[in-house]
Amino acid sequence: MRLAIMAHDGLGRAVLPAHAPLDGDTIFAAATGFRPMSDPVIELTELGHYATQVMARAIARGVYEAAALPVPGAQPSWRDRFVTSG
Repeated sequence: MRLAIMAHDGLGRAVLPAHAPLDGDTIFAAATGFRPMSDPVIELTELGHYATQVMARAIARGVYEAAALPVPGAQPSWRDRFVTSG
């Protein structure tokens, strides 16, 4: 649970406003238990740091890769608005 809470900070880095009352954002984390942690405090802190960065990067990548809906009057994608060719 702590890892998912820490990963949630990545949402706050990538989306403004984040953590709104009715936005429905939920993040899950899973562990295999493959090996025990030698130092749980340090290792969980490191994992949480990486989880935050990965979450923010995944959101940014999703926005960049998204395409506009193929319907008249649809909102343009980020790339349609801000990326120039050449």
